[in-house]
Amino acid sequence: MLRRCLDSLYTASGVLAALALVAMLVLIVLQMMARWTGEVFPGAPDYAGYAMAAGSFLAFASALQHGSHIRVSMLLNALPPRLRRWLDIWCYAIGALIMWYFVFYAQRFVYWSYRFNDISQGQDRTPLWIPQSAMLLGAIILAIALSDHCIQRLRAKPE
Repeated sequence: MLRRCLDSLYTASGVLAALALVAMLVLIVLQMMARWTGEVFPGAPDYAGYAMAAGSFLAFASALQHGSHIRVSMLLNALPPRLRRWLDIWCYAIGALIMWYFVFYAQRFVYWSYRFNDISQGQDRTPLWIPQSAMLLGAIILAIALSDHCIQRLRAKPE
């Protein structure tokens, strides 16, 4: 049941990332159309940037789950199976530790942005904790995914 929940979380994260990328596309097209008609769409570049950040962070866990992340397979494939397993575990463990460290400080960043009512300096005047929350959510899901992969490799039988 836990495996299904985690897989659903990674899939939902990928869907949210795709929606963020579609939103970015729509915003860019609307901004282009506004320029062609002589209108002004204030804050469109800022919102497109927020959508890009949200899409990036939300896509990381899904990419990891589907094996579409960047990985140095040449080195791993050249190693004996036992050493490859331990190097995999080491990489996932270090990645998970770094991401949990990032999450710790990112949640503080979001909290203080909310607390101080920090707003963007662009025309949109968006409270920054809103786009930062999407980044934090993606970072949390990636930290969970890296921890999950590390535990899976630890529990797997050696080759």
